[in-house]
Amino acid sequence: MGLGIPPPALTAQQPRLHRVPNAAPRHPRRLVHGEEPRQLGRRGRHARPAPSPPRWALPGQRRGRRRGCGCCCCRGQRGRGSRCCGGAPLPQASASRRSLWRVWASPSPGPVSHPPLPAGRARPSHSEPRGRDGRGGEEEEGWHQLYPGHIPTSPLQKALLAAGSAVMALYDPYRHDMVAVLGETTGCLALPNLRDKMKNHPEGYHILQERPRIRLSTLDMARLQGLPDGSLGREYARFLEDNKVSPDTRMPPKFVDDEELAYVIQRYREVHDLMHTLLGMPTNMLGEVVVKWFEAVQTGLPMCVLGAAFGPVRLSTRKLQVLATELVPWAIRSGLNASCVLNVYYEQRWEQPVESLREELGIFPPPAVRV
Repeated sequence: MGLGIPPPALTAQQPRLHRVPNAAPRHPRRLVHGEEPRQLGRRGRHARPAPSPPRWALPGQRRGRRRGCGCCCCRGQRGRGSRCCGGAPLPQASASRRSLWRVWASPSPGPVSHPPLPAGRARPSHSEPRGRDGRGGEEEEGWHQLYPGHIPTSPLQKALLAAGSAVMALYDPYRHDMVAVLGETTGCLALPNLRDKMKNHPEGYHILQERPRIRLSTLDMARLQGLPDGSLGREYARFLEDNKVSPDTRMPPKFVDDEELAYVIQRYREVHDLMHTLLGMPTNMLGEVVVKWFEAVQTGLPMCVLGAAFGPVRLSTRKLQVLATELVPWAIRSGLNASCVLNVYYEQRWEQPVESLREELGIFPPPAVRV
């Protein structure tokens, strides 16, 4: 307009030209062999191509493409500009075999609504392993919490726990937590035998039905201390006072994968102090080894066998001689001759004399040896 002539005014027939947002660039870049053209976004920027559906499937899923949707996952193509459904089920999907494809592994861009769950049921997270039927891996294999404090473990995990707890228990016999773990992880054969013995005995079956507990909250210590000398309740209270022990120190089971067997081993732990009372053994190393020999013959628990075999390593020569010549033979004979000690309802026998209970069970009188 070097002549100074003003530009003509725009009319309705001559609209102002404006830039189209989705217009292609004037000089597009030449595509490399195998490269697909990119789609322009809302503001003209190059949009990232949508991911293609995976050619593999998770365990329990079937391969193939879903049909009936126009997105990139269903059509197996890129750059169509349609929003990806993420493998969500179609709203009008039929119940045929072809429409029941598994959900692809790629997550959906938006939140997915789930149906409401019944009360007391937890929804599994996306990171949990799932079985072929869509349930969680633990639910499929039956691995769930059977009782409060239960920790489900595999056979390999039980073997590792047994090896580690055995080493720590031999290094420090007073690590009651390691002894408890060793008893739970190695008693897979002995505990069912003890349960069967209790079920076949009237008093033992009554114990399994009521499941009593020996704890300070269930014991009337004032009543036990007021019983006559020589009775089971008075001698048991005296044992707790002299050795400064408490029945509440017994750990609850964690690694036993059966609720009834968990109570059996819990009952065994709680009557352990009563075994000391019946056998007349203190809580020192020699007394514990003698009780372990008796319990090993009675219960068959590998933990008791290991304690009886490796416990004498820490004893002196004089105590080893007394143990080998008098105490161990007496403990073995008493364990073989006595009936199952878990079949006694001790809570109902506090007034019974200790000597009478020994004769009833078949336990021989302890030798006159200072332990």
